[in-house]
Amino acid sequence: MSTSTEHVDDAPRGGEFPSADRAVSRETRPHLEWADGGLPPGIDAHRAALVASVPVADDSTPLAAQLAIDARRRIDLQGRQFPKPDRTRVITVANQKGGVGKTTTTVNLAAGLAQSGLNVLVIDNDPQGNASTALGIEHRAGTPSIYEVLIEGEPLENTIQECPEVPGLYGVPATIDLSGAEVELVSLVSRETRLRRALDTYLEKRVAQGEPQIDYVLVDCPPSLGLLTLNAFVVGREVLIPIQCEYYALEGLSQLLKTIELIKAHLNPELRVSTILLTMYDGRTNLAQQVAAEVREHFPEQTLRTTVPRSVRISEAPSHAQTVMTYDPSSTGALAYLEAARELAERAPKRAHLQ
Repeated sequence: MSTSTEHVDDAPRGGEFPSADRAVSRETRPHLEWADGGLPPGIDAHRAALVASVPVADDSTPLAAQLAIDARRRIDLQGRQFPKPDRTRVITVANQKGGVGKTTTTVNLAAGLAQSGLNVLVIDNDPQGNASTALGIEHRAGTPSIYEVLIEGEPLENTIQECPEVPGLYGVPATIDLSGAEVELVSLVSRETRLRRALDTYLEKRVAQGEPQIDYVLVDCPPSLGLLTLNAFVVGREVLIPIQCEYYALEGLSQLLKTIELIKAHLNPELRVSTILLTMYDGRTNLAQQVAAEVREHFPEQTLRTTVPRSVRISEAPSHAQTVMTYDPSSTGALAYLEAARELAERAPKRAHLQ
């Protein structure tokens, strides 16, 4: 995934940037007033002094303006500790449309939260296993995985691996065996609640044994509305929907919301859409701006201020078995996900119903 500010991500890491005149994200700019010289709420004096020292650039120099925004974001975010929730937040990342950034959003938000002092568990519930790849955890055939949890009743703790690159980040892998789970689940008792019972049992065991709380559980879903996704909706208390800033992404949103309402009515009354994240945003196009404006108009409380740009660095990271947070933490894409992770951590869950 890459951005309207893709040029910044493509800059050599030594600090030399290309001179091409490319536009700064117009969607992000209104929500980063502090990046143009102001200060974010709660910033400490030392960070404030550093932020104030960054030169201010205007729209006449879009590349310099984006670099200034990134510099201020970097100063404000890196090394900051995010607030811990009172209890574990279980968030299902879902959108039945493929290619909108579900897996990318899941692993990078998880890494951002973990880097900021929180304990995070990612459950890879997609047979493709892409989240397992990005986390750098083993997911070859025969590896204890979410398949054994769903089909064979294996305790969840027997499948958890720690991410080698990010302390505090853990993952439950998906193997190729999961591709047959949709069919096998049909004949099983309580087929819709198997993942929820496994996770609840695991979290209760941690409390009983005096282990640190898992602060966030993020569940990655396949691009479908089958039994695997149904299990993810039943285990979740919140739903995070990544929406690509293109027209087709909006078409499937109403169907997804109807499905969530049905699950809420019959299987999981706690479920609610708490967060919408705009991904693959390119501020140079009118379409992206129109889609973003429409989403914000209909879902003002749920939509994060932060948008994730198109970014070559984000796309490259999984090929190195990493998230962009460790692959290139100074890139525009990594800083956008870190900003989104802070916004997610600091926002109180919204219980407003979507109409």
